[in-house]
Amino acid sequence: MTSQQRHRCMSSIKSLDTKPEMVVRRWLWREGFRYRLHVKSLPGTPDIVLRKLKTVIFVNGCFWHGHIEGECYRPSKSNIEFWTQKIKRNRERDVSNSLALRSKGWKVLVVWECQLIKKRRMETLSALSLKLSEILLDLNGAKRYSVDLK
Repeated sequence: MTSQQRHRCMSSIKSLDTKPEMVVRRWLWREGFRYRLHVKSLPGTPDIVLRKLKTVIFVNGCFWHGHIEGECYRPSKSNIEFWTQKIKRNRERDVSNSLALRSKGWKVLVVWECQLIKKRRMETLSALSLKLSEILLDLNGAKRYSVDLK
């Protein structure tokens, strides 16, 4: 691809209402959780905001957020220096936004694109649902149960 073709291709990738985000949103709605989308007044404009639980969910793409542990992450083979710096800045911004949200009392959950592939989707969504139920129980002063969302 020429640089103009690559630019057109990469700039056409959307950041809102992505397929992984829609999977999580549909699951949450079916489970009875109600949410707001892309609240600009919060640091990082979280993908999903559950105000009653004071919890935000980021649905991150493995490439764009540098999820090296994920099985779907593939580093760019062209313009390596640019992409390395861009992904590094994205990761730094993610950490900064997460810290800012936590300092304001918000709980931050991250769901990675690779966690939503068909063979892992139900496990991930069930763990997310359990984690949110745990947060709900904590808000109601009930016994705390520990569930690790990896």
